[in-house]
Amino acid sequence: MKFFNINTIKSIKAFFFYVLVIFSSTVFTSVPIDSSYIYSAKEKPEFIAKLHTVPFIEKDFIGFKEFLGFFESGSDYNKINRFGYLGKYQFGKGTLKIYGVSDLNNFIKSPELQEKVFLMNVKRNKWILRREIKKYSNIFLGDLYISESGILAAAHLSGPGNVKKFLRNKASIDFNKKDANGTSISDYIRIFKNYNLGDINQERRPKINQ
Repeated sequence: MKFFNINTIKSIKAFFFYVLVIFSSTVFTSVPIDSSYIYSAKEKPEFIAKLHTVPFIEKDFIGFKEFLGFFESGSDYNKINRFGYLGKYQFGKGTLKIYGVSDLNNFIKSPELQEKVFLMNVKRNKWILRREIKKYSNIFLGDLYISESGILAAAHLSGPGNVKKFLRNKASIDFNKKDANGTSISDYIRIFKNYNLGDINQERRPKINQ
C-alpha cells in the first residue's frame, strides 16, 4: 500500500519534489561536495556502502530501496496504514510470515529488521522472477520499457505472481493489477526503471540471520 499513488505523483507537491531531486543531482555532481551533505548508507558488505549526496540520486540498490521506501510510506519505519501494512516498505502480514516475522510490534520498532526483510524480499523475488528478468529486461512491451529494477519494484507492489502474468501477457491492460490506491504494475515498472541491482544475488530461501 502506497504513501503516494500515481495521481499524487502528478500533484504539485510531487512535481516540486522531482524538481528538487533533479536540481540536487545537478548541483552536487558539479561542485565540490560539502561533507555536511553526505550520508553513509551502512549496509552489509555485499552491497558495498557508498556515499550519496542526497537520497534517491544514485541508481544503485541504496537509491532503489530509499526511493521505494519514500513512495511506500514517506520513509516512515513506524507507519501502519489503514489496511494494516507495516513499516517503511509497507509489508503485509502474509509476506512477513514467509520470513519468520510474527512479532509485529517488534517489527515496527526495528528499522534494522525492516531493512533485512526488504533485502530478503528482493532476493527472493529476484529468484522467483529470474526467467522473466532474463527474458524481458531492456526491451519494450508496447510503449513500456522493462528493466530488472522495474520488475522487482512491481513485485513489491503486486507480488511476483502478478508480475509474471503481466509480462507473459505482453503488458496487457487486463493483467495490469492495481493496489487500493490505484497504483499499477506498469506505474512501478516505469518509476523504478534502470536501477543497478546487479550486486544483489537471487536466493530461493533467504534467511533472516545470514
